[in-house]
Amino acid sequence: MSINRAAVADLDALVPLFCGYLTFYQREHDEAEVLRFLAQRLERGESVVYLARDGQGRAQGFVQLYPFFASLQLSPAWLLSDLFVAPAARRQGLAEALMDSARVHAEATGACGLQLETAKDNFAGQALYEKLGYVRDEVFYTYWLAL
Repeated sequence: MSINRAAVADLDALVPLFCGYLTFYQREHDEAEVLRFLAQRLERGESVVYLARDGQGRAQGFVQLYPFFASLQLSPAWLLSDLFVAPAARRQGLAEALMDSARVHAEATGACGLQLETAKDNFAGQALYEKLGYVRDEVFYTYWLAL
């Protein structure tokens, strides 16, 4: 298994995984729209994606990070927005390895932390995050305004 930072050249491998991610969260999607979205993020440097491949070079999972500023810490931080491992590649430590790649990236860029959110019923994800030292926020609520 190898994990490397994705580039525009990796879109053919990344798009099917991202579609799987959207399906996991029961979100309808159009593959062409997914391609456009990811291409823009990578071309503009608006996100960082790490892509995991197996020994045969097949893409098996990814993690996507977005930069932001943590105002209360007066420091840059990263939003771990998306994490997905193909169903056939699960339970092999791949999600943990992708999370470790995200942490190394955040540390290397001087970030004060990584933030993520997950579905309330994603118990496997929650167990992984807590195993890796992430702490569930008991102070702040998350709100969303759909526009």
